[in-house]
Amino acid sequence: MAENKYIITIDLGTTLIKFGLFDENLREICIHSLSYDLKIDGNYIEFDALQYWELCLKGMDELLLKSGINRKNAIVISLSSQAETIVPVDINGNPLRNAISWLDSRSAGEVDAIRREFDVEKAYGITGQPDIITTWPASKILWMKSNEKQIYDKAYKFLLLKDFIIYKLTGQFVSEFSIYNFSYYFDINKKNYWNEMLKFLGIDIDKLPELKEPGEKAGLLAKENSEFLNLATDVVVNCGCLDQMAGMIGTGNIRPGVIGETTGTVMVICAVVNKPNINKYRIPCHYNAVKNTYVMLPIVESGGISLEWFKNNFADRISFKQMDLEVKNLLPRADDPVFLPYIVGVNSPEYNPDARGVFYGLSVSHNNTHLAKAVMEGICFILKKNLRYLGQIDIESEKIISSGGGSNSDVWNQMKADILDKEVMVMESKEAASLGCAILGAVDIGFFSNVEEAVRKAVRVKTIYQPDNQNKSYYEKQYELFLDIYDRLYK
Repeated sequence: MAENKYIITIDLGTTLIKFGLFDENLREICIHSLSYDLKIDGNYIEFDALQYWELCLKGMDELLLKSGINRKNAIVISLSSQAETIVPVDINGNPLRNAISWLDSRSAGEVDAIRREFDVEKAYGITGQPDIITTWPASKILWMKSNEKQIYDKAYKFLLLKDFIIYKLTGQFVSEFSIYNFSYYFDINKKNYWNEMLKFLGIDIDKLPELKEPGEKAGLLAKENSEFLNLATDVVVNCGCLDQMAGMIGTGNIRPGVIGETTGTVMVICAVVNKPNINKYRIPCHYNAVKNTYVMLPIVESGGISLEWFKNNFADRISFKQMDLEVKNLLPRADDPVFLPYIVGVNSPEYNPDARGVFYGLSVSHNNTHLAKAVMEGICFILKKNLRYLGQIDIESEKIISSGGGSNSDVWNQMKADILDKEVMVMESKEAASLGCAILGAVDIGFFSNVEEAVRKAVRVKTIYQPDNQNKSYYEKQYELFLDIYDRLYK
């Protein structure tokens, strides 16, 4: 009887690298993770890219040891990743400086320079990004040109983090489209680099990696890595995709008519469309990990962080589980407070930098539990507001796929179903990005004929939350009050 074959997944996170092992039927065998620290100095946020790579090797070795499988049966390594972290390298692929994290905001002056040169609306039609911000690598390259000219001139390639790890794995300068959605020098319509922006940055296309479709083969694992890990000599390294899109695949959000939301520190809303949708609401539009589809991707930076902020400052003596229980036992009241979750960042759908968090309607009869409930409802209300804007461009769904840390709360999931008046589904796998990454690797190697077939095999629904009509009138009134407060303050 033939032995099982295995797929190794690596999710390149901001402060955590997660490793997964899946068999050819996409059953999760083992998950392992390693953390690392960022070097933070004001708005300068960096890390050592070589140390990060060494953690990748260490983590794969520990994963395989933990699993106990025959290492020669691991035949694919597939990657998912954060997007915007940038690593300039020399001709031998050696980093010329620390990697600059996507969290780094040193390039405000360069953002202003790009904004003066390019019409933001025109750029939105090309990049799918509604604004130029310090996160985008374009601004960091321009910063290096102004502030680290020697490194800028010496750079053989300007790589994003996943590109760098692919190079260390294979020796090839290769990347894929979904990561470059977030560079501000990628044309989502042509699926290629935006030459006008490259010219402004002073670099040509040879300074960047070759681009492929997400989920395509990047190359074979280099001999020294095969020997270190005791793997076969023909292990395929798969380009994989953006972490958020891997999570979409891992929850079955792969076709139009389905909307997903991930509530972690940030809330991300994902809707697949068949072609670029550049619209008056300036909703971000990205090339998807599923070939020839796109993703509308509104982002609420004040998502789950609002509840974390509330707990840390006003309810630090109780657990999230206890908070859930207390909120569940609260009966709705006409005088319940309302919370506007605009405590950080610039949030979709308004992108209003002046918006701030607000508790409205407080009285002596309210306690921490009423406030916790208001925070949870406020995040649901801003989700509903974003879905309303998607509806204005004919993107609808009767069902919502919920994932991320927020989906661990039954109370919050039911609240979402009631407020949105839609079915909310939570999937079985808690490692959606790793599963989605494994699916791409499994399809490319031939275990499945396409992503759809693999999703049918591997993605299973754990719980479905149905709207409770008893709460419909209450939430409709609270939502209208939520909208009215925002309009009175900021319009």
